[in-house]
Amino acid sequence: MESNQQHLSNSNAARLVNWDFAAATAATLVAPGPKMSRREIQAAVADLRRLADESVAHVHRITGLDAAEDLRDSQVLIVDRASWAKANSQSFAALMNPMLEHLAETRPEAVKATNTAVAGTVTGAELGAVLAFLASKVMGQYDPFAALAPDSPGKKGGRLLLVAPNIISTEQELNVEPSDFRLWVCLHEQTHRVQFAAAPWLRDHLLEQIRLLSTGLMDKAQTLPERISSMAKQLSAAAGGRDETPADGVPERQLDVLTLLQDPADKARLSHVTAVMSLLEGHANVVMDAVDASIIPSVKTIRRRFNDRGINRGWLDKFFRRVMGLDAKMRQYADGSKFVRAVVDKVGMEGFNRVWEEAGNLPTEAEIHNPDLWIKRMGL
Repeated sequence: MESNQQHLSNSNAARLVNWDFAAATAATLVAPGPKMSRREIQAAVADLRRLADESVAHVHRITGLDAAEDLRDSQVLIVDRASWAKANSQSFAALMNPMLEHLAETRPEAVKATNTAVAGTVTGAELGAVLAFLASKVMGQYDPFAALAPDSPGKKGGRLLLVAPNIISTEQELNVEPSDFRLWVCLHEQTHRVQFAAAPWLRDHLLEQIRLLSTGLMDKAQTLPERISSMAKQLSAAAGGRDETPADGVPERQLDVLTLLQDPADKARLSHVTAVMSLLEGHANVVMDAVDASIIPSVKTIRRRFNDRGINRGWLDKFFRRVMGLDAKMRQYADGSKFVRAVVDKVGMEGFNRVWEEAGNLPTEAEIHNPDLWIKRMGL
């Protein structure tokens, strides 16, 4: 009897979000990207793969992380926008289904009232729209949770997704040298891959924090649809990728779905996850900007034009970025970069690399803003 009840709970939870419909909706809504011939597409894919491989040696030299020498536990995929959306719907399902099962067990009546094929399809459509928006923006993403997806080929590690149409459209928009720009992007994304290889415990640590945070969000929101929709948007915002640049002033925090969190314990977890994401993004930014003109001749021009492009975003684009929390994500780039540079300047890269040794060495949000606190705590 208990087994049957558990199966029913899992079945009910699985119907709360139609993940296949989310991927299909995103594929329908998102534009394919720049018009290119088959030969041009093949050449671009080959170039991205070559530069992705080439960038690893630079990451190793800059970071001093020996994990860069052996990345066989993860893979690099060159994808289009629809494939990126599908990959993320799979990862979101792997992250969210245990939380939905928890909800089905703790609030069966609420789940029963909401759990219909129509409701699951509506939520899937909402998530699909979010994925479609992000799929046209994200240039690259390292997904450490890929192996958790039900149809994973069995690899223990993650996967690096390079979204070719977005990289190409951005380099065209910026009018920069394609090979230089592609290597610059690859440096950032491969750094994320190396981070998780250097800290193999980091994936499970983040997974636990995200699950606790998300369970708290769903338990405390007013309605079940709000819980599920907010959770989906939270995960999508977390996957916002490399592309975002601050658009204007201070973001409208009241629009950020994460403000639904009110419990002190949840806020503490959010602070911790924010600090970790700031660290990861800031470190990758420092690496991508550590190369000089001997490696990427036009690196200064790329950085200047990339930073300037945010000024010209339309109001609708800015609105979606605020709703999805992407402006907050950009502050992570800036805050994390300042932390990494300050620590490296004072104790060197070897001292900074202590951050990858164990979870207790991860900086707090306060330490991100005051690197001396972390240096003192580490005994450096």
